[in-house]
Amino acid sequence: MKSYDCLTNDSSLASLIYVPFYPGFDIVRHLWGNYNTTVRDALGFELVSWLKNQPNWKTSGLWGRDHFFVSGRIAWDLRRPDDDDSHWGSKLMQLPEAMNMTMLSIETTSWSNELGIPYPTYFHPRRVKEVHRWQKRMTRQKRPYLFSFVGGPRANMTDSIRGELINQCLASRRNCKLLNCHSANCTSPIEVLKVFRNSVFCLQPAGDSYTRRSTFDSILAGCIPVFFHPFSAYTQYIWHLPRNYSSYSVYIPENLVREGIVSIRMQLLQVSKAEVVSMRQEVINLIPKVIYRDPRSKSKDFEDAFDIAIKGMLERVGKVRRQIEEGKDPGTGFAEPGSWKLKLEEGWYRERS
Repeated sequence: MKSYDCLTNDSSLASLIYVPFYPGFDIVRHLWGNYNTTVRDALGFELVSWLKNQPNWKTSGLWGRDHFFVSGRIAWDLRRPDDDDSHWGSKLMQLPEAMNMTMLSIETTSWSNELGIPYPTYFHPRRVKEVHRWQKRMTRQKRPYLFSFVGGPRANMTDSIRGELINQCLASRRNCKLLNCHSANCTSPIEVLKVFRNSVFCLQPAGDSYTRRSTFDSILAGCIPVFFHPFSAYTQYIWHLPRNYSSYSVYIPENLVREGIVSIRMQLLQVSKAEVVSMRQEVINLIPKVIYRDPRSKSKDFEDAFDIAIKGMLERVGKVRRQIEEGKDPGTGFAEPGSWKLKLEEGWYRERS
C-alpha cells in the first residue's frame, strides 16, 4: 500500500482512505481460548470510536463509506451475531461504523460491504517478464495425471466430501495424484506445485470454510480447478475471476458426490480435449490477476491482484459519491445475513442438477 503511486497526505483530497487495521491479527489471539466477548471486541470498539471522531470520517457526507481495510482471515470470524461467550469470533463487522466501511477479505459472507480478494500464493514476481516466463512454462508443462487432490480429510465434519474425494482418487491411481496433508508436507511450495503442475484438473472442495488458498495455487500451476460449491469461488472473487465460471473451471455439485451419484474420474473424462485446452489457457491468463507483485518492485508493467482490488475500490466509492451528489441515500445496502446466499444456492443446484 505504501508503494502505491497515487498517495496523498491530505485526506480531503483522497478518493479512498485505507485503514491500516489488521482484524485477523487481532481476533486470532482470542479464538482458541476462554476469552469473553468483551475481550474479543475491545480493539474493534476502540478502532471505530477513534475513526468516527476523525475529520475525514464525515467528508462529503460519506460517513466512512470511503474507508476500507483488509482482513487476512475469513469474514465469518468477524461477524459474531450476539454477545454469547460460546459463539465464535468478534462482532467487528456488526458495528454500525464498520458496516459503512468496506472489508477486503480472503473469504466473504453474504454482506455487500465485503469483497473477496485472492489468497497470497508462493509467486511474487518483480517484472512482467517473470510472469510471462512462468506462463510459458505452465503452457508447455506435461500433465500425466487427469486430476489431483492436495488436502486432508475432515473426519469431524459430517457433511464434508473430502473423504469421498480421497477414496475416489485412491481408486483412480493411474489418473489421480493425492497429496494427503495428514501424512505429507503440504506446507512445502515445491511439493504442492509439483502435484498441481502435473495435473490437468485440481479438486477444490470446501474445508473448514468454503474457500481455499489451494485454488490460487492450482491457478498458478495452470491446473483447472474443480469446484463443488458455488461459494468456493464464483460468488467470492468478482473482481479477479471471470463471471463465466465454465470458462476456467469445472463445477460438480457436492451433493452428487456425497450421495455417490457421480464419479469424478468419469465426469472429467467427459470434458473434451478442446475444452481442456481452452480452460487451461484461460487459467494461465488469470495468473497475473491473482498474484501479488513483490512489494519491493518499482516496476508497474502488469496489473496484479492488488492493482485490481484498488481499482475496484475506487469504482465502488466513486459510485457512492455519485449517488450522494444526485441526492440519493446510498445507505448501507445490506441484505439480511445469508438471505440471498440461500436463494442463490437453491437456484444454483436447481440449475445444475
